[in-house]
Amino acid sequence: MKAEIHPAYNAVVFRDLASGETFLTRSTVSSDKTIEWTDGNTYPVIDVEISSASHPFYTGKQRIMDSAGRVEKFNQRYAGFGQ
Repeated sequence: MKAEIHPAYNAVVFRDLASGETFLTRSTVSSDKTIEWTDGNTYPVIDVEISSASHPFYTGKQRIMDSAGRVEKFNQRYAGFGQ
């Protein structure tokens, strides 16, 4: 690896604006805003609109699309087509 061409890889807190959940992880992004974590250290904080804490797929609140009804409606509409 070449020296001094890679971005800094530091600890960062990601805060989900929808649920208020916070995650401490490592990333190459940085921010001017900081937050004091439970370990007493101060870390840069990145605000995100949605994360695994608030995304419907991960929380189990995902809406099920009625694809079977759409297929049946299509088949009924075009049942006699081409005969």
